[in-house]
Amino acid sequence: MCGRYALVKSAGELIEEFEITTNRIPAALPADWNIAPTREIYVIRDFRDIGDDVSENRRELATLSWGMIAPWSKDRSEAVRSQSQAINARSESVHEKPTFRSAFKSRRCLIPASGYYEWATELGKYESKQPFFIQSDIEGKSLAFAGIYDRWVDPSGEIFESASIITRPAVDFLAKIHNRMPTFLPVNRWDAWLDPKVNSVEEIQKLMELAEPAKGLRAHPVSTRVNATRNNGADLISEIDVSEPNTLF
Repeated sequence: MCGRYALVKSAGELIEEFEITTNRIPAALPADWNIAPTREIYVIRDFRDIGDDVSENRRELATLSWGMIAPWSKDRSEAVRSQSQAINARSESVHEKPTFRSAFKSRRCLIPASGYYEWATELGKYESKQPFFIQSDIEGKSLAFAGIYDRWVDPSGEIFESASIITRPAVDFLAKIHNRMPTFLPVNRWDAWLDPKVNSVEEIQKLMELAEPAKGLRAHPVSTRVNATRNNGADLISEIDVSEPNTLF
């Protein structure tokens, strides 16, 4: 799963990196080394309407909250509760789950991250629940999580937008930390992923299939200070020494 991540780039930096073409500039979000569910996050999405024949890139940077609001939520408090249960959607079943299936077909997005945290749960040399920070092995390069988003209207008519990260079974060295990982999308699949006209489940699923899903990533252990959402700052992603861990063997 992915329950906490970091994004320290500004809106301007993301607009350049992800080649945003629309003029809509969202409210600025501060650098955050400990993004938790229900917080406001940046996403990149296609601004085209389903019936729009324009084929060129119409990407926009937008802000919404992390954790998909269940469409059947009756009020704000119920909506917030539902978010904590839907921060991630499994790639294997996202097209079937009532909360996610409609968004998966036509409201997909990219969720940019400087890196994400995972807590060791698999048998290995690290102590159980040891947090790790996973990031690109290219300094300064953002990760692009495959995401979906949706809109929910509260009883007063106010619109709330929310998103979930799509996860998949972990592979390679990441599987030694945790059995799930975010689904990453390379730049050559961004256009198709964001295109609302691509709505065949089989075609969308193929976009998530990579020969080497963990390629280009690196991980290192970090302090348990990241466990508390009140903690923030660049020190959270600093590597720590766990050369003599308590083993599970």
